Amino acid sequence: MDDRTPSRFVDLDRYPILDLAAPAARTLVEACRAQLAASGAAELPGFVTPEATERMGKESDALVGTGHFAETRATVYLGLPEQGVPEGHPRGRLGGRSAVEAIAYDLVPASHALRQLYEWDGLLRFIGAALGREPLYRYADPCGALNVAAMKAGDELHWHFDQTDFVVSIALRDAEAGGDFEYTPLIRSRDDERYEAVQRVLDGDRSQVRTIPMTPGTLLLFEGRNSMHRVTPIEGGVARLVALLAYDTRPDTQSTELLRRVRYGR
Repeated sequence: MDDRTPSRFVDLDRYPILDLAAPAARTLVEACRAQLAASGAAELPGFVTPEATERMGKESDALVGTGHFAETRATVYLGLPEQGVPEGHPRGRLGGRSAVEAIAYDLVPASHALRQLYEWDGLLRFIGAALGREPLYRYADPCGALNVAAMKAGDELHWHFDQTDFVVSIALRDAEAGGDFEYTPLIRSRDDERYEAVQRVLDGDRSQVRTIPMTPGTLLLFEGRNSMHRVTPIEGGVARLVALLAYDTRPDTQSTELLRRVRYGR
């Protein structure tokens, strides 16, 4: 194997993704699909090697401050409160504060190990297989295809559902304290919004809440459209860094103009 390819950033002994037809790869793919079906999340700790994770963290840290910082409030559905719904209804409740710096794809240099891994077709094929969504395509959006989300002391993400079916992320660096990724597995579905269950979580019920450890090097496949989630407030002087890798089942996907303005400031 050519050790100059981005495959060198992946622990291939633990995650044999080069030949997806091989028995070991099929077993891995089946395990990912089973996790997603059961809990809406598939965790692959140590997917990125420690050396590559350290490099990606340092290269991303050098970009902090070049992105766009946005502080917003919205409902858990990422919209404005609706009128005419009962008191306490999730669609009528303005959520808490969400604050994060988004470093856009076009700010990530070609030499960045993270960008090289994202643009590698071997990763694309594996993620498509693991999600059961093939063929899969990288976003064509110059801002949204690949992001580094940087969160400093006081930053947080309030409870929300994503507007995309799935999110692919790589944990690069944890905060000194706080910054926990909490979620409610598959709390709603396409056919049932389960507003009462959502309302209970917003009112403080933690019986359905799970936490996914922020372990650098972990690849996370997450079905955020149906699993409400948040990031608790960051504490300390170390920025929390997460890479967000954007894919779709359709080619040439672009972010909306509104999303670009809110997330990237342009």
